Amino acid sequence: MSCRASVLAAVGLLLLAAAVSASARPVVTTTLPTTNNATSDGRLSVYYHLGSCPQLETIVRSQVDAALRQNVRLTAGLLRVFFHDCFPQGCDASILLDNGERNLPPNVGLQQEVLQLIEDIRAKVHAQCGATVSCADITVLATRDAVNLAGGPAFTVPLGRLDSLAPASDNDVFKLPPPTATVDELLTAFNNAGLSDPADLVSLSGAHTVGKARCSSFGAVSGPAGDDITRCITETCSAAGSADRLRDLDFLTPNVFDNLYFIELTLKKNQGVMLPSDQALVTDSRTSWLVQGFADNHWWFFDQFKTSMVKMSQLKGPQGNVGEVRRNCFRRNAAASLQGAGDEGLLAASA
Repeated sequence: MSCRASVLAAVGLLLLAAAVSASARPVVTTTLPTTNNATSDGRLSVYYHLGSCPQLETIVRSQVDAALRQNVRLTAGLLRVFFHDCFPQGCDASILLDNGERNLPPNVGLQQEVLQLIEDIRAKVHAQCGATVSCADITVLATRDAVNLAGGPAFTVPLGRLDSLAPASDNDVFKLPPPTATVDELLTAFNNAGLSDPADLVSLSGAHTVGKARCSSFGAVSGPAGDDITRCITETCSAAGSADRLRDLDFLTPNVFDNLYFIELTLKKNQGVMLPSDQALVTDSRTSWLVQGFADNHWWFFDQFKTSMVKMSQLKGPQGNVGEVRRNCFRRNAAASLQGAGDEGLLAASA
C-alpha cells in the first residue's frame, strides 16, 4: 500500500466516525464583533471604505485569486504574515516595513512573494481610489480572501486600520509563540495579546492545514516510526542534512483549507510527526476537546475560525489606531508628504 493510501485508509475511518458524531454534536456560534457604520474615532467598520473605495474588495479578491492560480502556497504565506503582523502590536502593517521586524528570528522565512503581492494590490487600489486604504486593511482582506479561495469559510472583516509609523519592538516580536511552545505558554501568549478564549488558540492553529514548515521545526520522531503512516508523513525529513527542507504541515490536503489537520493530530500523537506546539493541544485537557471537536465537525471549526480571525484582525497595540495610509507598504511616507492634509497625510485616531 502506498504512503498516501495508508494514511487515507486510517483517516477514512475517522471521517466516518466524525460524520456520525457531527450530527449529534452542538455547534457553538459566536456573534462577530463588528460595528455597523463607518466611524471617524478610530473604531473599525465593515462599511469604512464603502464611500471612498466601493470596488476595494473586488480588486483585492481578483488579485489574490490570480496570484493563487500561480502559487497555491500564498495562502499559507498570507496567513503567516497576517498572524505575525497582528500578534506583536496589533494589525498595523508594521511587518511590511523594510529594515524592521522582518529581520528578527521569529519572522525568518516570510514569503517575499506574499509581501510583494500586498504591495501590488495596494498600488492597484490606490490607482483606482487614491491613497484611502491602508496596507493593514489590504493585508487583512487578502488573507481573508486567500482562506476562502483555498476552500475555507467566507466572512466579513471590519476595516479602517492605519499603517504604523514604526516597526514593532524586538520585545513584542519575540512574544510570537515558537513551534516548541507548551500549552501553558501558548495560552499565556494568546491571552496577553487579547485572545483569551482557548478556542481562539486551537482554531487559529488550524491555519496549519495549509503550508509547510522546516524539518527542524518538528523535532525528532519519538515512539515507533516503522508504521506506514508515520513513515509517510516524516519521510521528507528523515534524510541527513534535511533540517532546512520544507515539509507539508497537512500531509493529505496541504493546499486545501479544511479540518483534516485536526484529524491528523488525533491520528498521530507521537512527537516529531506534527508541530510540537500543535501536538501539545491534543493531550492537554484545556484544548484537547476542541481539537477533537474540530476534527469531528469541520463546520464547527470553520465557524470558530471566522470568529477568531475577526477578533485577531481587531487587535490594537497600546498606541491605538494611530498612523498613516502608506503610499508604499514597505516604507513610511516621505516627510514632505506628511505636511499635507487629507487622506495622504499623517492620521491619528483614538483607541
